[in-house]
Amino acid sequence: MKKSLLIVSFICFLSTAGLIAENLHVDVYQVDVSNSSLQWFAAKFTGKHEGTVKLSAGEINSNHGQLTGFVEIDMNSIVDTDLKDEKMNAKLTNHLKSEDFFNVAKFPKSKFVITSIVPLKAVEEGATHKVSGNLTIKDKTNPLSFNATLIMQSNKLTCVGSAVVDRSKFDVRYGSKTFFEDIGDKVIYDEFTIKFNLVATR
Repeated sequence: MKKSLLIVSFICFLSTAGLIAENLHVDVYQVDVSNSSLQWFAAKFTGKHEGTVKLSAGEINSNHGQLTGFVEIDMNSIVDTDLKDEKMNAKLTNHLKSEDFFNVAKFPKSKFVITSIVPLKAVEEGATHKVSGNLTIKDKTNPLSFNATLIMQSNKLTCVGSAVVDRSKFDVRYGSKTFFEDIGDKVIYDEFTIKFNLVATR
């Protein structure tokens, strides 16, 4: 009788262990920072600018279809790409890195932590999924959601789309009407757009 109980208990243990192992299985896609890209687009009352910034790390985790992860942004890599005059370009790029904007000496990294990526009920302007998470810039964290086109293969994942970010929520004050009401035509609009092409492999 005792022997039978031991056998049954052992079988139950093996079954439970198998289920636990199955539930713990996570596919990890490492972000390919060399083949991924981020572009930024910002506007002011008198014009607009655009440029790039690079990713420094990231991963997407797939656990039975539930997608989470993070991407880390190297703020020291931010540059302007629309100004052709070298001196003007360098002036703007250095200004973006200064305390007026992103203060990269003190805050060299920004981070977006992905809490969910879920399919849209219907394709919207080419987008297939809604991405939700928390964006941290200058040690200020705020929720951020946007639509993206996700293509997931056995060994590769690509995610393409754009997100609108309100810089005033991250204490980026320079030229912001949120902080300086009487700024007139020197205003730089709070919202800027990030276009991304994320590539991850496993």
